[in-house]
This record gives sequence, C-alpha cells and structure tokens, in this order.
Amino acid sequence: MEWREGEEKRMGKNGYLPLFETRPARGLVFFRSYAASIFIGICFICFHRVSYFPVTERWVWVGMFVAELWFSFYFFITVIVKWNPVFRSTFKDRLSSRYEEEELPGVDIFVCTADPRLEPPTMVVSTVLSVMAYDYPPHKLSVYLSDDGCSDLTFYALLEASGFAQLWLPFCRKLKVEPTSPEAYFQTTPEPVDDAFMANEWLIIKVT
Repeated sequence: MEWREGEEKRMGKNGYLPLFETRPARGLVFFRSYAASIFIGICFICFHRVSYFPVTERWVWVGMFVAELWFSFYFFITVIVKWNPVFRSTFKDRLSSRYEEEELPGVDIFVCTADPRLEPPTMVVSTVLSVMAYDYPPHKLSVYLSDDGCSDLTFYALLEASGFAQLWLPFCRKLKVEPTSPEAYFQTTPEPVDDAFMANEWLIIKVT
C-alpha cells in the first residue's frame, strides 16, 4: 500500500511515471564553506589593490591586479558549475508502459568505419549486432553500416554476422542479455554453471 502511494506521488500530470529522475548532490557543506572562504579572500585582495596604488612600479601593480582578476574570474566560473550539481538517472523500462509499440518512431542507426586495420571487422560487426539487439520493435529499427574504405574483409565479416544474428538476437531477447555486444558479453560474463539450460544456450552461441 505504501509502495503504491509512493508511485502515485511520483506520477506526472499525464498519469505516467517519469522517464527520468533528477537528484541533487549531497555533502556540499564543506565545498561551499571552502568556496565562501576563497571568495572572502578575493574580496580582501581586491580591496587592498584598489585602496593602495603605488607611486613607483605601477606596471608591477597592474600586472598583479590583472592576474588576480583573471584568477577571480576562473574561480567564479568553476564554482558556478560545481555549486549545485545534480545527478540524472533514466528509467528505460517505463517507456514501454507510456507508449504503445505502434506509437514509437522509426529509428535509423548508422555505424561508420573506414580502415579495417584500425577498426577490426570483428569489432565493427560486434557493434552492429549490439545495436540490432536493442530492446526496440525490430520492424522500426534499421541499422546501416557505412564502410568508407570499401574493404572486402568488412563485407564478408558482415555477411557471416548476418547468419550469426539469427541465433544471437533471439538469445538476447529471450534471456535479457547485457551487454548486447557479443565480444563484450563473452569477455565479461562467465559461463553459467547453476542453470543447465542457460549453460547450454551460452555454449551454443559461443561455439557458433
């Protein structure tokens, strides 16, 4: 009951839960106290420079005053940025509850590559497969590979990946795989030993 009341409070005027949340940073007392002390010091320095103008060595005074003004300007710019920081987190799972599948727009994604020596075809293909496995209606998602170098190696790697995608994409959608890049997934995810079904699926995909 308390959970439901909390959810209702967070709902917007349209009756849906927000797609993102903004949280202010905490523990800023020390930083703000430090910034305030620096500001007071800058005020004393400026007051001293304005109230005391030397008769000799005026250029030295001007140079010091300009340097202090520049430091003050840099300090104010830095403090303004850090004075009240906020953190934003998104809720991707709430997007599907707000919009019907047919209301979602079509999305075109371009993956660009040029030199197969600097960008290995395995990395490029893994990126393409990762994008294709997005949690988005497949008929509204189009992925294009732009190969400026016109490498035959990249072409044949993509041709092989089209066959692997028939296994990889259902595997990602069925088991909610994260990350969806095959290369990153098999480097970071150990073989599941507790779940026999998952272990069998994992082995088939990896061997393929």
